[in-house]
Amino acid sequence: MENRLRLLYALQQVDTGLDELQELKGDLPRVVGELEKNLNAREVTQRELEAVVKFSMIRRDEIDLEIITTKEKIEKYKEQQFQIKTNKQYDALTREIDQAQAKINQMEKEMETVEGRSGVAKTDLETLVPLIEDLRKELAERRQELDLVNKEHEDEELKLKHEREKLVVRIDKADVRMYERIRKAMGGKAVVAVKRNACGGCFKRVTPQAGVELRKDSKLMMCEHCGRMIVSDGIVDSYSSAL
Repeated sequence: MENRLRLLYALQQVDTGLDELQELKGDLPRVVGELEKNLNAREVTQRELEAVVKFSMIRRDEIDLEIITTKEKIEKYKEQQFQIKTNKQYDALTREIDQAQAKINQMEKEMETVEGRSGVAKTDLETLVPLIEDLRKELAERRQELDLVNKEHEDEELKLKHEREKLVVRIDKADVRMYERIRKAMGGKAVVAVKRNACGGCFKRVTPQAGVELRKDSKLMMCEHCGRMIVSDGIVDSYSSAL
């Protein structure tokens, strides 16, 4: 049991060291993450707008060609009207002309719609592109700042992570799960020492009976006020002497 307590306390010290390194980075990791997310979203919007403009140009050319072709048909129908001899044929050509003209009117409306969408997309792009460039610049600057901080503490962080891996494999899985649960609920502090008969987490007094049991290092004890694991000075001293 004593070794179990030492391992849990050691894990807490390693995690505390990692937490302190994370605090040195400040908000940079969060800021970089938010900038990346924002940039990705705007780049997706940019691609969508560019696709609208591209499609509009293609469709506009297709409509333009259809209108020209349909107008040519109308001119041919009109020429044929002068050559026919029966009213029935004349009426048939008139219907063809009317249908062709209706198609032109419909295509001209579609052309207006396509050009309107293209215009809106181009206007949005004119606003969006500079914003994306600013985001890219800011992200590059923030990444550089974060890289410098990471590089400054890289060796220490790797050492602590390696030490954590070695500790976790030596601790019972159930203890690790309990430790992680308490640590998450208690702002990173799951295992604390009792100092001057008070919990090192919530600073509430530990009963004399609990203090006696604690010094035996014979069982895993929890603070009755905050629920953190508490360890004796002996566990703390043994950890410090092992460093």
